[in-house]
Amino acid sequence: MSRSIWKGFYSHSKTFNLKKHKIWSRSSTIPSCLIGKKVLIYNGKNFRQILITREKVGFKFGEFSFTRAFFKAKLKKKA
Repeated sequence: MSRSIWKGFYSHSKTFNLKKHKIWSRSSTIPSCLIGKKVLIYNGKNFRQILITREKVGFKFGEFSFTRAFFKAKLKKKA
């Protein structure tokens, strides 16, 4: 279920005034004041650096920092 329009977007209060731009709140919406800045988004293990562009405004921070690693099974060689 989406958030009510009259409430506006959700953004954690510490998102706007960080010097290092480290973001722990993955559920916060990306505001337009961060366009052109590099932010560090926490994925549960380490921080991942993301450049905020105009196309990313309005999305959640967590959509650009994956929490699971992709795994591809190795093929067995025939002897």
